[in-house]
Amino acid sequence: MAEAFPLIEVSGPPRERGRQYGEQAAGRVRLGGEHYTEQLRRLSLGPQDVHALVHEYLPEIERFDPVYIEEMRGIAEGARVEFETVVLLNARTEVLKLGQRPDLRRRLAASGEPEGCTGVVALPQATQSGRLVHAQNWDWKAECAETAVVLHIKRSDGPDILTFTEAGALARSGFNAAGIAITANYLESDRDYRQLGVPLALIRRKVLEAEHLALAMRAVYATPKSAANNMIVSHREGVAIDFECAPDETFLVHPDNGLLVHANHWVSPIALSKLKDTGVANTPCTLYRDVRVRGLLAPQIGTLTRDAVKSALFDGFGAPWSVCRPPRPSIGGTLTATVAMILMEPALGVMEVAPLPALNRRFTTYRLPLLQPVAPAVAG
Repeated sequence: MAEAFPLIEVSGPPRERGRQYGEQAAGRVRLGGEHYTEQLRRLSLGPQDVHALVHEYLPEIERFDPVYIEEMRGIAEGARVEFETVVLLNARTEVLKLGQRPDLRRRLAASGEPEGCTGVVALPQATQSGRLVHAQNWDWKAECAETAVVLHIKRSDGPDILTFTEAGALARSGFNAAGIAITANYLESDRDYRQLGVPLALIRRKVLEAEHLALAMRAVYATPKSAANNMIVSHREGVAIDFECAPDETFLVHPDNGLLVHANHWVSPIALSKLKDTGVANTPCTLYRDVRVRGLLAPQIGTLTRDAVKSALFDGFGAPWSVCRPPRPSIGGTLTATVAMILMEPALGVMEVAPLPALNRRFTTYRLPLLQPVAPAVAG
């Protein structure tokens, strides 16, 4: 039986909550850092090379939000690992693919494994309860089932946050006490890794820090990135938009009849008219994963439940190249799996997570106290 992801609770100023995080998740932080460092070592990149790659991103992070540097320093102190290890965990997509030197860039870009995922949002009008459901299967390296955590951040300067993430990272999928939620899926395009941008984990964290949906969406829409990514942002009161992000441009996909499903290929016709999708060759199952999930859920629109969304995300059609992926070698040879199934109902402050769901259907429930919604102002 797969072990439930531990709950890490932190509070206080950035450096202090980082220390608390690092202390509580020390073993998983170290294991994750060792995993990615070893991946780079196999490319003949030693500690000095890794440090150089990490330090390329520090000015970008500093400009985006210097508080994140302090929090990462605290994590390193608490977990007793190098600061660069924590930055690597927060920028591993970028560092694993992009080096400043052309020879490193070619090696890193050729070495990456695609990070799959299938994301779902059912708007209130599509659900039996009248509450929004936001969910995702996270497909990545199978060993990450041993390095992920659920992080509860108690903040004095904004809404509290509940996020499922790799240990040491500041955020991944989650929601906040104001009812804003986010999940993210891998995308790839011919524009990727031509520029340095803000690491994706930090953009997701910025979304979860926002009290207002407009500012959360701005963080996704306007922040420059190193590579493509798909991010779905929703609000408990019934708004959801899928942002297909190129490094320098963002395209929108909206729900259809109260349902939004996205896998790992570009969908926006505008995006497809302007760039080349270079990721499908490594994730060919993306072409039917979203079709399968949408087909299973669409007949239930108006009566959808969390259990119905779970059932769709457990879909085994085409296994092991399925929506719910059992551990299997990727095209590149790495052992991958659906590492976690995450379901969120932000209006209730509830997140359910199952590790390795193709092998285990046991969910753990995590809760976040909510801010009361602010009543709209009445025009005088």
